[in-house]
Amino acid sequence: MELSPEEKKHYNRHLILNEIGLEGQLKLKKAKVLVVGAGGLGCPILQYLTAAGVGTIGIIDDDVVEVSNLQRQILYTYDDVGTSKVLAAVAHLSRLNPFVNFLTYQEKLTSKNAVELFEQFDIIVDGSDNFPTRYLCNDAAVLAKKPLVFGAIYKFEGQVSVFNYRDGPTYRCLYPNAPKPNEVLNCSEIGVLGVLPGIIGCLQANEVLKIICELGEVLRGKLLTFDALKMQQLLVHFEKTDEAKISELQSDYNFFCGIMASIAEISIQQLESNQETYNLLDVREDFERAQYHIGGQHIPLGELQERFDEINKEKNLVVYCKSGVRSKKAIEILKKLHFSKRLINLKEGCF
Repeated sequence: MELSPEEKKHYNRHLILNEIGLEGQLKLKKAKVLVVGAGGLGCPILQYLTAAGVGTIGIIDDDVVEVSNLQRQILYTYDDVGTSKVLAAVAHLSRLNPFVNFLTYQEKLTSKNAVELFEQFDIIVDGSDNFPTRYLCNDAAVLAKKPLVFGAIYKFEGQVSVFNYRDGPTYRCLYPNAPKPNEVLNCSEIGVLGVLPGIIGCLQANEVLKIICELGEVLRGKLLTFDALKMQQLLVHFEKTDEAKISELQSDYNFFCGIMASIAEISIQQLESNQETYNLLDVREDFERAQYHIGGQHIPLGELQERFDEINKEKNLVVYCKSGVRSKKAIEILKKLHFSKRLINLKEGCF
């Protein structure tokens, strides 16, 4: 394997860098990296790995581009709205570097496909935004014997680490137990500073390049935390634990994380065509209600238990929030309070 004259021009700044040079650039060209998720973290990861010349990049994501993504997922434009993120990403990335081979997977990562897929790559990069996928990525990477470059964001803070690198600690060594359902909300519910996924995604891409080119000190057994408001970083060391051994995948990572799959759901279109059949309950905050709503009673999630008696119980109840996360939590609360009618979640919420 060698570089073409055009590739040598593209990678000139790497080639003249003594620590990388031709040997390092060829390592990058031979490398195969899978990025899980093409969202906030996935976009900068993909952009920098592509620009750097990683030879084969796999992308797995079953989502489509939405307008609300554009505030932070700057790989996409308004022209991509409604398009598969995987296909939109490859369309843009191919123009950034025509020398990279892209493998696309327009599907959800599951216990059924994860290990087999991971075995086809050298490094796995976790750009997901939920705990079930993070635990699945970790466990599948352990079983496939692949290093996992991890990143996570929350409002103004981010985390980066590298798990299972050279038999090092894993995600379960750091977080042996999943948080309770809805204990930590994702960015669609709590918001996120637009530049933060760019910062954390770039740090993840940096770890990938270090692993491939064997440069510096990889974040093995170390968790880097970043605070964008204070511009402070903290490096936390952690050890491998015997309790975190993985022998097989969980059959249902949603269940493992305490997320119940038995909640009935209805789409906004189905609701609009049968609205007289249901009562509506909005569990968003006051400022969200003031901006936009689709009617119904309004009780914020935090007040639901103490105001339970106020809820209209004459019809089946459709509960809604911004994206469908808090409404599921509300339904769990209402079930425990023995709500007398059927409870239905508004799928993907209302904007």
